Amino acid sequence: MVNSRIATENQFTKAFGTPSERVVGKLKNTLSEVVKDFIAQSPFIVIATSNRAGECDASPKGGKPGFVRIVDDRHLVIPDVAGNKLFQSYQNMEDNPQVGVLFLIPGSNDTVRVNGRVNIISREELDRLNVDLAINNPDDNSIKLQGILVEVDEAYTHCPRAFKFAELWNVESIQRRQEAQRRRLGYGQRPSHRGAVAQSGEHLLCTQGVRGSNPLSSTSVDNMYNIFGR
Repeated sequence: MVNSRIATENQFTKAFGTPSERVVGKLKNTLSEVVKDFIAQSPFIVIATSNRAGECDASPKGGKPGFVRIVDDRHLVIPDVAGNKLFQSYQNMEDNPQVGVLFLIPGSNDTVRVNGRVNIISREELDRLNVDLAINNPDDNSIKLQGILVEVDEAYTHCPRAFKFAELWNVESIQRRQEAQRRRLGYGQRPSHRGAVAQSGEHLLCTQGVRGSNPLSSTSVDNMYNIFGR
């Protein structure tokens, strides 16, 4: 899949040029050690699906860093926690097994993209693979329903330009937006929840050890705990 998609000339490469050898060389049909390292530290993903008619869905999923289990160089398992019971992504995957998964780490301007094909597996199969839910702040509905086994077609790291364009992790911008939202909602002074956040969200900013990442400074991390304290 990797080679066929890149090798095919199309209207966009004709109009805007072809990717560099370096970019093409990043695309692998296996999980590299760099990609595995990133996935093991990622607490948040977005899964993109579509049915055969082209109707799309993008579903966020989160947990503790490493909640997506790496089975081997070609397979990932994403456990599913009970949710709103709309099952839009699952209906799409049942109709069309092709998915795209975006992995994020708060504070890092890097990301990992995985494209592949899925099989929906049962809770019993998750148990056989020794895959449990790894989530923060569980509630009464936090039960393991089933899982998604992803067979990797493409896996690669993505450049940080989009994050830099957006200044997504800029602490001052985040604080301004949060204060503006609180004013719109009529909230008063924000209480300090640093202790609670440090205890329950200790893995929120898991930026250490990611090769090529651009993590927040220690001062920014300290401010981020205060900003996300509620």
